[in-house]
Amino acid sequence: MEDILKIIRERQSARGLYDPERAVASQDLHKILEAARWAPTAHNMQNFEIIVVDDKSRIEAIGNLTYALSTTFIKENYQQLSFSEEELRKKKVGLPASHFPPALTTPAAARGELADQENSFVGRAIKSSPMLLIVLYDPARRAPASEGDFLGIVSLGCVMENMWLVAASLGIACHVVSALSGDPAEKEVKRILDIPVALKIAFACRLGYPAPPATHLRVRRDLEDFTSHNRFGNREKL
Repeated sequence: MEDILKIIRERQSARGLYDPERAVASQDLHKILEAARWAPTAHNMQNFEIIVVDDKSRIEAIGNLTYALSTTFIKENYQQLSFSEEELRKKKVGLPASHFPPALTTPAAARGELADQENSFVGRAIKSSPMLLIVLYDPARRAPASEGDFLGIVSLGCVMENMWLVAASLGIACHVVSALSGDPAEKEVKRILDIPVALKIAFACRLGYPAPPATHLRVRRDLEDFTSHNRFGNREKL
């Protein structure tokens, strides 16, 4: 049990560049995919497909895609940033501003004035990756009586977490890239990978080995910050 909690605590999102020449071993990839296979899904529907992309030309093509960041993303992303370790420790939530390029960490970003800023930093990260996992789902299939297919979306999250934890246990870095899920990027990724029109991209994962290794402060709320005992708001320690 302690080993599982240790992996959970030490798991992190490695957003920087990876070593493109250091491949993910086949046996490690199979373990990660096995973890996805056994993820809990609503009604055991297993409504997902995974494309493993390790062809450098296809990774390069995906990394070369350009698309503008939305004003909403820029403003709301800025609100989650901390500009010092002291600020991050105090907030207990959010991310260090150092994770993002200067264009997204300026006062202009707070006002949402950079909507035309191309997120080329994502492209550079993708092109440095030896492997991408593209996770797809069929939006026409809904978990029974699940409004907005909430349970189906939760299931995809379980797939993500299973793969991420196994990757972490193997010393393989993971970075979930949501930018490929929205238009116009999704349309182009579908073209590059021959993905059927009816399927949607849930998320993409970069797998590999950071160069240099990723290290940064990670914070979480204390247990009493989010748990209640017997009634909401009763914050006594359990």
